[in-house]
Amino acid sequence: MNGKATTTRTRLERGRSALGPALELVHTGRAPTRAVLTAELGVTRATAGAVAAELEALGLIQVDSRPAAAGSQGRPSHRLAVNDAGPVALAAQVHADGFRAALVGLGGEIVATAPGCVTVSADPAQVLGEVVEAGAALLKGSGRRCVGAGLAVPSAVAEPEGTALNPLHLAWPAGSPVREIFAERVRAAGITGPALTGNDVNLAALAEHRHGAGRGAEHLLCVATGHRGVGGALVLDGRLHTGSSGLALEVGHLTVNPEGRPCYCGSRGCLDVEADPLAFLTAAGRDPGPEVSLLEQSRALLHHEYADLSVRRAAEELIDRLGLGLAGLVNILNPDRIILGGLHKALLEADPDRLRAVVADRSLWGRSGGVPILSCSLDHNSLVGAAELAWQPVLDDPLGALAHQA
Repeated sequence: MNGKATTTRTRLERGRSALGPALELVHTGRAPTRAVLTAELGVTRATAGAVAAELEALGLIQVDSRPAAAGSQGRPSHRLAVNDAGPVALAAQVHADGFRAALVGLGGEIVATAPGCVTVSADPAQVLGEVVEAGAALLKGSGRRCVGAGLAVPSAVAEPEGTALNPLHLAWPAGSPVREIFAERVRAAGITGPALTGNDVNLAALAEHRHGAGRGAEHLLCVATGHRGVGGALVLDGRLHTGSSGLALEVGHLTVNPEGRPCYCGSRGCLDVEADPLAFLTAAGRDPGPEVSLLEQSRALLHHEYADLSVRRAAEELIDRLGLGLAGLVNILNPDRIILGGLHKALLEADPDRLRAVVADRSLWGRSGGVPILSCSLDHNSLVGAAELAWQPVLDDPLGALAHQA
């Protein structure tokens, strides 16, 4: 074989091994141009161009060779973006107040959503069948290729079995084989690719780290309360830290008030029952209504009636409980950023100084070593995170994953 052919083959092999890292860079917005892609991958300009061309041929990204904005210095670089008409992942989320299905493209872009159901059966097979049916209808209407499906549930999900260990707020049996049921329903709907399941806050953290308020953090702590209960997640070096069997960061069962409310786990005063929407409504002296979710009622109360003394005092009580829990986590985990979702996001925005002061006063490093506390920035971040589960095999090996599904 002559030297030119050898060089061409070497460049091709090197380029194909870089397809996954390159796609992840575009997917997370870290390579907006071919020049940045070249630098991030540490390859030659020719190799980066070949990689971008291959990803474009796979229908995953778009390469725009038009010059950059007027006034830019040097030779303009081709701009890179995800393909707006490319494949999608089916994402599903189940929570105490209903479920929702969506189609999510590369870049974390939600393409379409199905209206959320407001009642959740105690039978996981029925619920997952309904949410997959809603997603399959979206997929059929879109005409887009599907790379797989992901499901977010409000429970710790044991690995490798994929069982929901404690779906307390869904009335599902403990140990429900949610991944197996979900995969069966996905296959029955004619959808190919992986069908994976994860805890909703874990997946929210993953989405925020790749596309939202957690982007760029090395050690990201996410704590959130959605419809019921409190969850936590930790992302280290771009990967979820789920522990030895998927059960890490069950922060909802940190004790923040030893004389507090009885918890579903059998303990008392857990963050799960001291800092969720029901706890807030109860502390504010409000009777929850059936019209909208507890989360929506709590947000509306904070937004419209914060001047009411009972509402303000309830908010301060929850902020103090949440701050106590966050301080304990900071002392143990030493994150470089904290992001808050659901009602916790609303509490932070209502009184940011109080929450940050509580955390600083109770952390080992005090105010001098304060950790930035930010609001989650993505709408439906658990859905976006569920889609990330399905996209991961494509990010790891675009050629192999797409060829396997062809």
